[in-house]
Parts: sequence; structure tokens; C-alpha cells
Amino acid sequence: MILLNPGPVNLSDRVRNALLRPDLCHREVEFSQLQSKIREQLLQVYGLGSERWAAVLLTGSGTAAMEAMISSLVPNDGKLLVIENGVYGERLSKIAKIHSINYITLSHAWDAEIDINGLVKLLDENADITHLAVVHHETTTGRLNNLAELAPICQEHGIKLLVDAVSSFGGEELNFADWGITACAATANKCLHGVPGTSFVILQRDALPSVATIPRTLYLDLGTYCQQQDRGGTPFTQSVQTFYALTEALEEMAEAGGWRTRHSHYNQLASLVRDGLASIGIKPLLPVSSSSVVLNAYYLPDGFSYEKFHDQLKAQDYIIYSGQGNLAQSIFRVSTMGAITSADMERFITVVKQIINNS
Repeated sequence: MILLNPGPVNLSDRVRNALLRPDLCHREVEFSQLQSKIREQLLQVYGLGSERWAAVLLTGSGTAAMEAMISSLVPNDGKLLVIENGVYGERLSKIAKIHSINYITLSHAWDAEIDINGLVKLLDENADITHLAVVHHETTTGRLNNLAELAPICQEHGIKLLVDAVSSFGGEELNFADWGITACAATANKCLHGVPGTSFVILQRDALPSVATIPRTLYLDLGTYCQQQDRGGTPFTQSVQTFYALTEALEEMAEAGGWRTRHSHYNQLASLVRDGLASIGIKPLLPVSSSSVVLNAYYLPDGFSYEKFHDQLKAQDYIIYSGQGNLAQSIFRVSTMGAITSADMERFITVVKQIINNS
């Protein structure tokens, strides 16, 4: 089965076999060494140094990393601005609300790009904003939000930038230095091609709260995790087998040429799909200039509900993904993540053509 959903992804044999490594107690030195290796590998993806930066590992989905980042790094006397232009931006707001964080939103239609003029106006009217949270790749639509455009605005206003990079880390550019990123949340089972169960936050060490700060949450407190992981420990049981898979996936990616090579491969696959679907009249939701290489959204072909289209593709061993909310009845989504080849995508286009022609 070829998974064209935005995670979990198809695994390489190498990563899948890593799950069969020996059972391991998370309090033993071997686990400490494994954890430390992964933390360093994650920093190396974008060339970050461990003196200024830390990768904090969590057992949980990407949403766990999002929640840990927001709840741990926005102080009680801080104020958060959340940019919403899709489901996952709105999820950041839900996290802030649940944890009683002082926040406001800059809301957009799901298919809209960020209103920069509106952002500047809102910041000028709210001089007490300390942090801005934004989704990098909004998989609701496949939009890649322009962080390079946001960066100078945040820097000018002295605002710390918190990034949901759950579906972009390892597949799209993340310029931590030039964009002034304070922290980003991500996961193992998307562009890194690991398995679900491990997520992480990469953060500037000086963004962590002081030891005296009472955390908002027990399990997701990044300060506790970072402090113990720096000493080789872990506050809670980690998912050992998914750690095995993640270290192998990171090694596999580094050997292949790193995130730039992965980005190029995704771009090749995404272009193949976009051009192939265009040849039979299936239009993309967003222009290529606004889209990530990780996932693109397309309008459903005439005469097909999502369920009908999905089921016929599944019968041919392809899993696509539905739209969400008010897009559920009009679009489908195709991801390029995972151990997927050009031949897989060429066959996908052939299968789509056959389904439409036989309808």
C-alpha cells in the first residue's frame, strides 16, 4: 500500500528493520547513548550547534510537541499571537486556550496567505505581544507560509517566533538564524521517514523558563525534559523502538544528502503528480508558488465524491487524504513523503486516469 497521506509514511526496509533491535530499559546507559545520538542528529539536520540549541525528545505525536512548545515557552506574563490559516494554526490557539495563556489570533480563510499588513497593524496595536506562533507548512491546504517574510517583523518588534514545523522539518528550508526562530516543533513520522510515537522540539536554550518557574504541565514540560536529557536521563518512559527507527531514518537521510536532497526528491514527485493531474483536468487548490513540496491539495474530479475516489484508489493500493472542514467535499490531498519512488507516482497518475476514464 502506497501511503499518500501526510503521515504516517511508507518506511524503508532499513528503518523498518531497526524496530527489531533488542529490547532496552530506558534507564540504562545504552538508551542514554541512543537518546543523545538522536538529539545531536536532529541538530545536524539544519547545522545547529548544541551550545546554543537543544533538541528535546518526547514520546507522543506532533501535537504533543506543539503543546509542549506553547505551554512551556510562553511565560505567565507573556502574550501570544497565533496566526491561523488552517486547522493546525487553529490547533495552536486551542492549546493556548486550554492552558489559559494570554493570546490573540490573526485569522484567515484556510486558503489564504498571511496578511502581512494586517499582522503589522495588529502588532502595532498590541505592543505587549511577546511570542508569535505560526504553522510553517499548513497541511490543511498544502500552503507553505512564508517565514522569511515574518522574520524581520518579529525581530523589529522584539517577538519570539515559535514554529509548528511538524510537516516541514527535514523537507523544507528552515533558516533558524536568519529567521530568528526561537523554537520549532516537529515529529519523526513525516519528512524524517521514521515511525509515529516520537516527536521533538528544537529550541534556543535561553528560551527555556528558569528552574524556579512552576510549569503548566507535568508530562510536556520542556524544561524538565531538557535538563534531564542533558544529563543523559529522561523524566518518563520513552518509546524505545521508535527511537531506534528515528536514529536509522536520520542516518539514512544524512547519507543520502540531507534535507536539501529530500526537498529535491519531494519536488520531483510533487511536480510529476501536479503535471499528470493537470493533463486530465484536475486542478490544484493553490498555485505552485504558494505550495510546499511535501503535500498538495487538488479539487476532486467531476462526478466523484471523496469516498468514491478514495475507495477506488485504495483498491489499487494508493491511500489519498481527504480535505477538512468546509473543504471535505471538494478536495483531496496527495503527500510525497516516505519511501516513495517516481515509478510509484507515475503509476498513481496512470491509475487515476483509468478510474476517471472508466467512470
